[in-house]
Amino acid sequence: MKRRVKGIGMISGGLDSLLAVAVLAKQGIDLLGVHFLNGFTPENLRMRVNDLASMEDISEKRSSTLSGFTGIPVRAIDVSADFLSVMKDPPHGFGKNVNPCIDCRIFLLRKAAEIMRSEGYDFIFTGEVLGQRPMSQHLIAMRSVEKDSGLAGRLLRPLCAKLLKPTEIEENGLVDREMLLDIQGRSRKRQMNLAEELGVRGYGAPAGGCALTDINYARKYSDHVEHSGGRDLTVRDTVLFSTGRHLRLSDRVKIVVGRNQEENEYFEAKWADHYLAMTPDVPGPTVVILGDPVQDDFPVIAAVAARYSDGKKEKTVKVDIERGEEKMEFEAPPASEEDLALWRI
Repeated sequence: MKRRVKGIGMISGGLDSLLAVAVLAKQGIDLLGVHFLNGFTPENLRMRVNDLASMEDISEKRSSTLSGFTGIPVRAIDVSADFLSVMKDPPHGFGKNVNPCIDCRIFLLRKAAEIMRSEGYDFIFTGEVLGQRPMSQHLIAMRSVEKDSGLAGRLLRPLCAKLLKPTEIEENGLVDREMLLDIQGRSRKRQMNLAEELGVRGYGAPAGGCALTDINYARKYSDHVEHSGGRDLTVRDTVLFSTGRHLRLSDRVKIVVGRNQEENEYFEAKWADHYLAMTPDVPGPTVVILGDPVQDDFPVIAAVAARYSDGKKEKTVKVDIERGEEKMEFEAPPASEEDLALWRI
């Protein structure tokens, strides 16, 4: 009996990856999807904050959702801690902000390749389209990614394969090249028509984008790196960058001011090992105090908490600053807008 060909797909949940699945499924190939969680999608960050969800919770939800979309088993795998090593010094550099797109792609493909080799799959496939993304989907970048991921000859891009050199998978007859496609460019017209033809329904955005491409997130990330004193970035830090108003008071001290109840509750649940400032007598933010504050910093922080509370028009607001059993109380005049403008990151 002829052995069934087996392929692993990089599944984002967007239209292109679903079409790649549909194109290969027509050839009777056994397919497994993998969806890697690098920790930087806005959807995942929102769930970490608003729902206090763990990465295990998010992985389970994404696996169920994507398996339903694609019609194949999809494993959602948390690689957020490992991915931080890529952020330190990506060989291919960053994009416009702090997005190491090419090195991210290489990292994720290497993770998929580990599964391919350990479980006896024949190849990896993606939903990439030549020319669709300026940094990571031009020909030179695609060749570099294939080589540097260790997948030369075994990385298949079904939607644009006919525009590329045949892979070993095609040359060996494991995949019929004539049934693959030649889509290129930023237009989505062919994909939409193909989705209609193949009956692909219910697709969403491809995991909601990446926070590393957002200028506001990038500023907070860059400020942390500049003032971290060599301390390694943590997954908890990367979630914090997606929250609150960030103010740099000095080289030693940064504070993050909650903007809503969900952020306040997140700070109180996940950052209670730091000093937290709150306004007990009026509705107001929870403020996380980061760095190495000294006694003179606390009245300034209390003034910021007062300024963002419902008592901002009062002469003074009561502010409590606590960490564990330690507690300080202040009657703080709200900070001025001029001061806030100097401190905002």
